[in-house]
Amino acid sequence: MAFRPRHTLIACALAAGAIAGAPAMAHEAGDILLKAGVTHVEPKSNNGTVANGTVKLDIDGSTRPSFSLTYMATRHIGIELLGAFPFKHSINARGMGEIGSTKHLPPTLSLQWHFLPDATFQPYVGVGLNYTTFFSTKSKGALAGSDLSLSDSWGVAAQIGADFKLSDRWFLNADLRYIDISSTVRLNGQDIGKTHIDPWVATIGVGYRF
Repeated sequence: MAFRPRHTLIACALAAGAIAGAPAMAHEAGDILLKAGVTHVEPKSNNGTVANGTVKLDIDGSTRPSFSLTYMATRHIGIELLGAFPFKHSINARGMGEIGSTKHLPPTLSLQWHFLPDATFQPYVGVGLNYTTFFSTKSKGALAGSDLSLSDSWGVAAQIGADFKLSDRWFLNADLRYIDISSTVRLNGQDIGKTHIDPWVATIGVGYRF
């Protein structure tokens, strides 16, 4: 079954809204929110080309444990840093099968706006900067034995999410990001094209307010 992060986020939001009960304490200025959960990275289709545009690339998705730290500058404004365990992806070339694999870390710093700080169900939006570093890239299949590598990437990230307060300190969290990730593909030190990953990144987790 295809992963649909937008559907996952909507379902979580509807479920949280349906069970919203008594008001809980709001996030306040100076609070630190620590969240831990699971994140799925789903690259867009058509992930670029190599070999002068003759070979199309496909990169598969990956799911890993993740965590984030948010500092509430005010009751409405949060500054969040997202981290995760390394994601691993297969690199496929159409008509050639798997030609490699890579791992990446995508730390993302976002500025958030929290709409309803006094509500039990607290939605927010965010925009920020992503840095993605690729490592442990290996060639396989038709490229086995070659030196395959991917350059690091800087790009913008957009975010929508919500916290559902369980108590004064504990809350559930779900969010969805779109991240601009592009990388130069190198084979034996030579640039052979670019890959445009541009994934949807969906996270579900639990948080604690300090």
